[in-house]
Amino acid sequence: MVFSAWPFLLVFLPIALIGFVSIPARWRTARKLWLCAASLVFYAYWRVEYVPLLFFSIGLNYGVAEWLTRCERARRARVILAAGVAANLLLLGYFKYTNFILEFLHMAASRQFARFDIILPLAISFFTFTQISYLVDVYRDRNLHYGLLDYTLFVVFFPHLIAGPIVRHWEIIPQYASRDLRPRRTDWGVGLALFLFGLYKKRLLADPISVYANNVYGAAEAGQLVSCFDAWLGTTAFALQIYFDFSGYSDMAIGLARMFGIRFPNNFDSPYRAASIIEFWQRWHITLTRFLREYLYYPLGGNRRGPVRQAINIMITMLLSGLWHGAGWNFIVWGGLHGCYLLVAHEWRRFRESRGWKLDHWSYRGACVALTFLAVLLAWVFFRAPNMPVAANVLSAMAAFDGFTLPAEAPGLALTLALLALAFFLPNVQRLLAEYEPVLEHISAPTFLRLKLNAFTGVALAICFFAVIRIHFYAPTSPFLYFNF
Repeated sequence: MVFSAWPFLLVFLPIALIGFVSIPARWRTARKLWLCAASLVFYAYWRVEYVPLLFFSIGLNYGVAEWLTRCERARRARVILAAGVAANLLLLGYFKYTNFILEFLHMAASRQFARFDIILPLAISFFTFTQISYLVDVYRDRNLHYGLLDYTLFVVFFPHLIAGPIVRHWEIIPQYASRDLRPRRTDWGVGLALFLFGLYKKRLLADPISVYANNVYGAAEAGQLVSCFDAWLGTTAFALQIYFDFSGYSDMAIGLARMFGIRFPNNFDSPYRAASIIEFWQRWHITLTRFLREYLYYPLGGNRRGPVRQAINIMITMLLSGLWHGAGWNFIVWGGLHGCYLLVAHEWRRFRESRGWKLDHWSYRGACVALTFLAVLLAWVFFRAPNMPVAANVLSAMAAFDGFTLPAEAPGLALTLALLALAFFLPNVQRLLAEYEPVLEHISAPTFLRLKLNAFTGVALAICFFAVIRIHFYAPTSPFLYFNF
């Protein structure tokens, strides 16, 4: 069920909210059971046959965690943790990477292997990462313990179940007890505003700009000649599509949770304004970056064992990040490119610090932002292309190997420039609503354009909602891009 689809907006969400508030707040267990049941219905709407897989994953990880809490010997605890993590990765690997591994074996052995007809279970990457982080935290603190109901709700809570944010137990579970699952009026107002802003990003910005990206990459896949101008425009359109699509989804997820009195961590902070690739990954898909840093990069040694080991750890982390996003060589190249970008950025930082250069002038930052966006844009080619040959076709067009000509007409250029202006110059939704504490982290408010939740704001949001209703009648609802991962 897609957040922007009418069955969710007009049926599921009203029933979930009405049922939740109809249960007295003092009946905390009943409210938790209602949210668990609603979340399972939400998940089953896609494919009910994968609900047992979700239950199996929850039961397996909760059992391993309980076993860890009862383990007194460190060596035995490490074995239990390794077995639990391996079981999660094997489950994820079977559904997501079986055919990719067979393709690799075919290339290596020059022998044909039969492909399996495997349907990727929705959200398996996200609920697997969520539970791996829980196992690692229990191993680090074996006094950690939650009841089965709290743990189940932590995993299946529908606002984050499908595509994140990747939440951690200590951020969410304590809120069940500390606030008695009792949303206030501010929670409903902020939650609804966040949800609607995310909906508008998806339906009014991401979906329209996706047409131009799809046209360019569809032509490249069909073997048609793509001009240099179209290749750059199509790739920029995709960069804007994925930004407004996934940040819109994250806003909707954060807003939905807030309607039930739960605050989520922030997941986006205007990443295209980053002045380095290091800063980009501190702003883009923040909860995934945090997971990779704390549960992969740091355990590998981080930057504690010298520059060479740090470079190896960065490349391992980013290659696995690419592989997590998709079982294809193009995703591995995308992750590898970002790993190389990070190595260059760290080396430049060390060189700059060794010379004592501060470089605080606005012109330097502006040049760094432009260079960082260009690097991210080139990497998006591999992320968007369905395979490496298509990526090569688009990149060769962007390099103007076949010459450069300006088209007589440039459909999509005006919309692309408008969305670039939005992404680069306007405050994001979390900053607009900073005084209402929309997320767990402290968000600094912008010096201008602060949003007040009042009648004027309500009218403006209602007008935009009317535009979404009109669009629905001639443009079908498309799934969020990160549903594929």
